[in-house]
Amino acid sequence: MKDLKITEIINKLDLEQHISKLQTFFAREKDIIFEGDVSYHYKLLSELSDYTFKDAPKVTNLDSQLMHIQKFGVLKIYEIYEFVKIINYFSYLKRQRFEGNILVWFEKIELPVEIVKVCEYFDDKGEIKSGINEELDSVNHSLYKNKEEIRTYLQKLIHTQKLQPYLVDNQIHLINGDEALLLRGGFNHFLKGTVVDRSQGGFFYVVPHTISELKQKRDDLNNHKMELIYKIAQQICTVFNKWLKFLQFINKEFDKLDHYLARISFARSGDFNFILPTNTKTHTLMEFCHPALHHPKPITIDFSRKVIMLTGVNAGGKTMVLKSLLSSVLLSKYLVPYRANKKSLVPNFKHLEAILDDPQNVKNDISTFAGRMLQFSTLFPKDNFIVGIDEIELGTDSDEAAVLFHTIIEELIKKNVKVVITTHHKRLAAMLSGNNEVELYAALYDEANERPTYEFLQGTIGRSYAFETAGRYGIPKYIIENTKKAYGEDKYKLNELIQKSATLEMELKQKIAKLDDELSDTQRLKEHLKNQKEEQQLELNNLKSKLHREYQQAINEARAAIKAKDVSDSHRYLNAATKFVKQVETPQIKEDVVFEVGDMVKYKSSKGEIISIKGEKAFVDIDGIKVNVFLKELKKSGNPKPTPKAKPKTNLNVEKPTNASVSLDLHGLRSDEAIEKLDKFISDCLIAGFDEVLVYHGIGTGKLSFAVKEFLRTHPKVKSFGDAHPSEGGFGAKVVKL
Repeated sequence: MKDLKITEIINKLDLEQHISKLQTFFAREKDIIFEGDVSYHYKLLSELSDYTFKDAPKVTNLDSQLMHIQKFGVLKIYEIYEFVKIINYFSYLKRQRFEGNILVWFEKIELPVEIVKVCEYFDDKGEIKSGINEELDSVNHSLYKNKEEIRTYLQKLIHTQKLQPYLVDNQIHLINGDEALLLRGGFNHFLKGTVVDRSQGGFFYVVPHTISELKQKRDDLNNHKMELIYKIAQQICTVFNKWLKFLQFINKEFDKLDHYLARISFARSGDFNFILPTNTKTHTLMEFCHPALHHPKPITIDFSRKVIMLTGVNAGGKTMVLKSLLSSVLLSKYLVPYRANKKSLVPNFKHLEAILDDPQNVKNDISTFAGRMLQFSTLFPKDNFIVGIDEIELGTDSDEAAVLFHTIIEELIKKNVKVVITTHHKRLAAMLSGNNEVELYAALYDEANERPTYEFLQGTIGRSYAFETAGRYGIPKYIIENTKKAYGEDKYKLNELIQKSATLEMELKQKIAKLDDELSDTQRLKEHLKNQKEEQQLELNNLKSKLHREYQQAINEARAAIKAKDVSDSHRYLNAATKFVKQVETPQIKEDVVFEVGDMVKYKSSKGEIISIKGEKAFVDIDGIKVNVFLKELKKSGNPKPTPKAKPKTNLNVEKPTNASVSLDLHGLRSDEAIEKLDKFISDCLIAGFDEVLVYHGIGTGKLSFAVKEFLRTHPKVKSFGDAHPSEGGFGAKVVKL
C-alpha cells in the first residue's frame, strides 16, 4: 500500500486522531509504515517493553545532510550535532544490560572510534567543548571579556549624573543581540547613540556610540570564531565522509528504534495492547474499542468465515463494527497499539479496501451505482485482501441489486478474501444466509426504551426499525402511522416475525452460555476433588512413615529395658517406651466424600441440608438460616431432615474484610510465596467488592513479573490487566480489573 492509499484508508476508518497521537511520540517526523518482518518487530517491541530507559532525543530528518556529506560538502555545526545526538543515544543504550534479541541487535551495532571521538567534541547544548581547540578557547575568552567591558561601561554610564533624567530604568536591555539602555526623549542632548527599538510606553532603546569600538571588536571576534568553527566542521565532515555507510546505517537504525519506542510510550499512555497479525484465517476481536469513540462499548465478534453480513436497526453500530474489523487489520499490520483483549486474533492481509462512501461526484460525471461497480471491479484481480462495504444496496433497484451482489459476493468467496457488509436488504441477506461461508449478525433494538442497544446477535437477520428511527429523530407520529398502513400489514408482520426470531435466538444463546458456565464450574469442582484426593493420599503416606518411625523407636526402647540387668534401669527404659507410645499420633483418615445438593450434613454441632454448592463452599440450611461454609468442614448425616420449625426473622450480615486494600506489594518474595499471597489478596478484594486493584511486583530479573502475569492470565475472576501508569509503578506494577 502506498502512503497516499494508507492515508485515505485511515481517514475512511476514522483513525486520523489515533495515528496523529502516535506520531507525537516519534523523536522525528515520519509515517507509521513499518518495513520488514512484523513478527521480528513484535518480539523486539515486547522485549523493550520490559525495560525502562531515557527517551530518544528529538532529531531532525538527515537525508539531505547525508547527501551533502556524500558530495564532500561541509555541514553546519548544528547539523553535525544531530548525528552526534543519535550516536550518543546508541552509546547510552549499549551500556544498558539488555538480554535476548535486543542484546543481539545492539551488539551488531559497532560504533567507530573516530566517530565516537567526534561526539566528544560537543557538550549537551551542541557547543564545542573547551579544550578541543586552543585558538577557539582564546576567542571565546576574549568574547567573554568584551561582553564584560561593555556591561561595565554601560553600568558607569547609567550612574552618570547628567543621564539620570532620561533613564526609564537602571537595567541593561538585550535588543536583537545589542546591549541597550531604555531612555526618554531628549536623551540626544547628552548621549549620542543609535535607537534600535521602541517600547510599548513610547520610550527608546538606545545603543551608545561610545561602545561602537567594543562592538566592532566583538564582531571581529565572532567572525573569527565562525571561521574556526567552520574549520572544525570541515575536519569532522572529512571523518563523516569516510564513515558515510555507517552514518546511513545508524540513521536508519535510529528510525527503527524510534518506531519501537514511540509505540511503547503510546501504548503505555492509553493502556493499549499490541496484537500481532497472524497467518490464520480466523479473525476474532475481543473487547475491541474503536479509537474514534469517546465512551465506546467494547466489541467482541467472531469473523471465522469469509463473509460477515451486518443487518438490523438504523444507527445501531453496524458501520462502526465494519470499521472496527478493518481498523484492527490495519493497526495490527503496522503494530500500532489499540484497546483490545490480547487474546484477539487478527489475520495478516496484503491489501485492505474500504468501500464506505458515495462515489458520485460532479467532477467525475459518474452515478452512485456506476461508481460502486467501478470500485467492485478493482477487487477481482487482487488476492489475499479484506474489504468492507457499507450499505451495499446503495444506488439502484433493490431486487436487481440483490441478485447482482449475491453473484458478486459468491464469486469473491472463491478467492482468498474476507468481506464485511452492512445492509438493510433482507432479500440479499436471505439469499446469502444459506452459504456456509457467510455469517449473519443482527444489530439489536430495545423496544421498551425505543433505542438501539449497540449489541449484536450472531446467526440471524435483524429489522431496520426505519419507522421507529424516523420517529426518534423528529418525524411526526401521524406520518409514521400513515406510513405503516401504506407499507402493508403483511410486510410489517414479517418484520415482527424477524424480530421474534432474533429474540428467541438471543434467549437460546443466553441459556447455552449459562449451561456452559455451570459445566465449567462442575469441571473445576471435579479437578479440585481430584487434587484434594491426591493431597490427602500424600498426607496419609507421610503420617504412615512417621507412625512407623515412632513405633520402631518405642520397640527399641522396650527391648533395651528388657536387656537391662539393673531393675532401676529396666523401669527407666520402660517409662521412656511408654512415653514414646503416648506421643504417637494416630491419624484420622478422612474418606473422600462427595457432597450433592439435598444431602443432610452436620456442621459442628448443627445439622442441616445442602441447598447449593459452588467450588469449595456450600450453602447449608440450618433451621431456616443459610450458612456459607467450606465443604471440608461438613460431615454427612444419615439422619432424616429434621421437622422444619417456624422460621424466625433473621438478618444475616456478611461483613467485608476489614483489612482489605486496593494494592499489594510483592517485592522481595519468591514466586511461590508471591502467588499464594496474590491469590488471597484477589479473594479478599472480590469479597470487598473492589473492581480494580494495583499489584506491585517490580522489575528485577523478570521472573516474579512473569509469574504474576501467568497467574492473572489464568485466574477466572480477572477480567483484564496491564502495566500501571508511570506515576504508579509503570511496568513494575499491574492494574488488575476484577
